[in-house]
Amino acid sequence: MAVTGKRARAVLLNALVAAITLAVLAPFAWMVTVSFMPRYESSRYPPPLWPSRWTWGNYYELLYRRLIDGAWFDYRIVPALGNSLVVATVSTLLGLLLTVPAGYAFAKLRFRGRERLLQLLIASLVVPGQVAMLPLFLIFREIGLVNTWPGLILPSLAGIFAILFVRQATLSIPDEMLDAARLDGAGELAIFRRVVLPLLAPVTVTLALFMFLGSWNDFLWPLIVLADQHRYTLPVAVAAISREHAADGELMMAAAVVTTLPVLLLFLALQRYYIGGLLGGSVKG
Repeated sequence: MAVTGKRARAVLLNALVAAITLAVLAPFAWMVTVSFMPRYESSRYPPPLWPSRWTWGNYYELLYRRLIDGAWFDYRIVPALGNSLVVATVSTLLGLLLTVPAGYAFAKLRFRGRERLLQLLIASLVVPGQVAMLPLFLIFREIGLVNTWPGLILPSLAGIFAILFVRQATLSIPDEMLDAARLDGAGELAIFRRVVLPLLAPVTVTLALFMFLGSWNDFLWPLIVLADQHRYTLPVAVAAISREHAADGELMMAAAVVTTLPVLLLFLALQRYYIGGLLGGSVKG
């Protein structure tokens, strides 16, 4: 009886997990199928779940210029895709360069005012980022950073969450290991580079994934700081297209797939590092 009860609970648990998985994947699957439907087919009632005829026309129209009434029309998705790739990559690399050493310093180095500064960082997490956007925009306008790549990238470089994330993971590194390196004559920079960074590799990859996704999906700050459509990132470009083609659901779904697919592939490629990074720092808090 006990074995039967355990088997029943396992079946129910697996069924619940499968139902939740289907609920999560269903919108994405429908988005993909709609992107391959002929024009205006998804507007029918009830909405079809499967294309009557598979077509690449929506992607072709989205990614290439087309002739309309004697004039060339350009959705500018491909330049926006390149802009997002450059901005997300640069933001991630520079962000790691700043936040990983800062997180290590807050965890293992002793300096005056460390605890007070740490408390201030933690307290600032309760302030929504949108609150700081207006004064930040006014400051950037005064120093000439509006509608520039530095103005777009700088606010994301030193994230408080990233610093605290690295700090929490670094706390799991035994102090004895660092003290042994100091006794061997290693300086703090050598200890950080040769001892700490290899141990923080899964955490660093996880943090890089977080930063890349955050920069890639960011919409509000690029919308505020960018005025030139040639500098638009992908979310802003898709929003600009949707204002003109809100009724064209198939084209919008193709744009959503183009926006989602690169980061989805990146997440799948780095999944094992991501899981290891999330578990980093769970031994010692």
